[in-house]
Amino acid sequence: MFDNTITVILLILIVGLYMLPTLIAFARDHPSRARIGVVNILFAWTMVVWVVVFIWALAAQHDDDEG
Repeated sequence: MFDNTITVILLILIVGLYMLPTLIAFARDHPSRARIGVVNILFAWTMVVWVVVFIWALAAQHDDDEG
């Protein structure tokens, strides 16, 4: 029974890590979040593209309104 539970938990963690750039882009309200999501889903399995998309998601420009 615990083998199935561990398998499901590991699968959820792997998918969450794979989709991390997309989650970051949506959380930061990145202007290119849809493109980041598509590139992440289609090409991030290469890991090189995953790193590029991760950096792209973190590079969102923010306007500071706190002045």
